Amino acid sequence: MKRIGFLFLYLCLGIVALFQIFPIVWLFLFSLKDNREIFSGSPFALPSEFRWENYLKVWDSGIGTYFWNSLWITAVAILLTLFLASMATFSITRMQWKLSKLVLGLFMVGLMIPIHSAIIPLFSMFLNVNLIDNPWSIVITYTTYNLPITIMILLGFYYTLPREIEEAAIIDGCSVHRMFFRIILPMTAPVLSTTVIINMIYNWNEFVFVNTFISSDMYKTLTVGIQNFIGQYMTDWGAIGATLIISVLPILLAFVFFSNKVVEGISASAVKG
Repeated sequence: MKRIGFLFLYLCLGIVALFQIFPIVWLFLFSLKDNREIFSGSPFALPSEFRWENYLKVWDSGIGTYFWNSLWITAVAILLTLFLASMATFSITRMQWKLSKLVLGLFMVGLMIPIHSAIIPLFSMFLNVNLIDNPWSIVITYTTYNLPITIMILLGFYYTLPREIEEAAIIDGCSVHRMFFRIILPMTAPVLSTTVIINMIYNWNEFVFVNTFISSDMYKTLTVGIQNFIGQYMTDWGAIGATLIISVLPILLAFVFFSNKVVEGISASAVKG
């Protein structure tokens, strides 16, 4: 009876997985068709000829620049966020100082501020320091807005770390800085993987900040640049499908490679004891 229950569970999960994967498969086949096949043929039919040139066309038309901008901006913002959040969480949870609770409260207040409510103040500040139409304004904004949620995820894990590890390191002559970089930081790898996925999804898909602070095509990310491309090639639906596949591929690959770490990170940071 138990075996039948497991078979039924796996069957249900398989059906759910098919429903989840089908839109991606459909979009991939859509990107390999021309307009005639898209509008006259069945939407579920395989393309009569796989038109891989759609991907070459969109890459040569500027998507490569937007993709690279999204890639390096997302990567730099994630590294800065993880580095600053890890140091802040370490100092709040593992070090004794009077204002630690106040500082933690200030970080948590950031979770209650609507993300795009500060666009005008940010625009004014970046304008005064000549960072408008500069990709570093996007990096700074992403890092700042992702710090509260990243710290909140790291808190649960840091509270579970036994203090005996730190005491042993100090007895062996380890400094605070070396202990953080050589002992504590490597131990937080599972939960850091969780925060990488969360930060990457937000940074990669964000539109409003880039559309507000960036005006030059050479600095636009994929989410904004794809709008210009769609307006320019409105009739070439196969090329539009190719741009969408290119835009979602990094997120899919990141989740595939980090999915196990995400589960480990959530489990590790959810239990205190």
